Amino acid sequence: MQPTTYPAWFETWFNSPYYHLLYQHRDEAEAQHFINRLSDYLKPTENAKILDLACGKGRHARYIAQLGYQVTGADLASESIAYAKKYETSNLHFVVQDMREVIEPNKFDYVFNFFTSFGYFENTAENMRTLQAIHTQLKNDGILALDFFNTQKVIAKLVAYEEKEISGVFFFITRRTTAHHIIKTISVIDEAHHFRGTFEERVQSLTLQWFETALRQTGFTLLNTWGSYDLQPYYPADSDRLILLAQKK
Repeated sequence: MQPTTYPAWFETWFNSPYYHLLYQHRDEAEAQHFINRLSDYLKPTENAKILDLACGKGRHARYIAQLGYQVTGADLASESIAYAKKYETSNLHFVVQDMREVIEPNKFDYVFNFFTSFGYFENTAENMRTLQAIHTQLKNDGILALDFFNTQKVIAKLVAYEEKEISGVFFFITRRTTAHHIIKTISVIDEAHHFRGTFEERVQSLTLQWFETALRQTGFTLLNTWGSYDLQPYYPADSDRLILLAQKK
């Protein structure tokens, strides 16, 4: 008898409507400001090919495409991609894709991985597999921009418990840390749709030192680090983000 296998947490949670409801407050203006700052810094050429990896429903990929680039949005959540496909244009396309797999070798000038869409796996070997896949998909001298939370500050400021009510749906959220993960457990009560269930987010507590080693081992040169969407310097104790810019060697 084959052992029973269960979907990874991100396969169920990201395909749930409650994920999108809980995070509907995400700041669109802040995200667009970050993309504008990054674009101004990178100065992509006209018609540059950009992969938005782990794109969700495609809100950021759509904005990047509006800037004139050739954009592919990729995400494992099939329902999110089905929604995003409604907005496809001549320079914007979406695909269902595991970030550990290669869409097409040597295709992209840039790969963007935004808003802590990395480190979802149980072990760092899968992270390395992801970075190797990104390296393969980039053209020579292509650029990876990876935006992760600042693990040190997240752990120091961790809120252990909170409750939220959004559009009649109740969320009961607990947070904890283990040796290698930051874990958020989300219990949902939606009486209108007779739903009660629990989801989980498990993100590895990766540090700048880990990324420096991993990027080097997968064929990247680390060009820069920032600690905010304004591209301010990274300070381990104080910065909200850890944003890394790396180039394919």
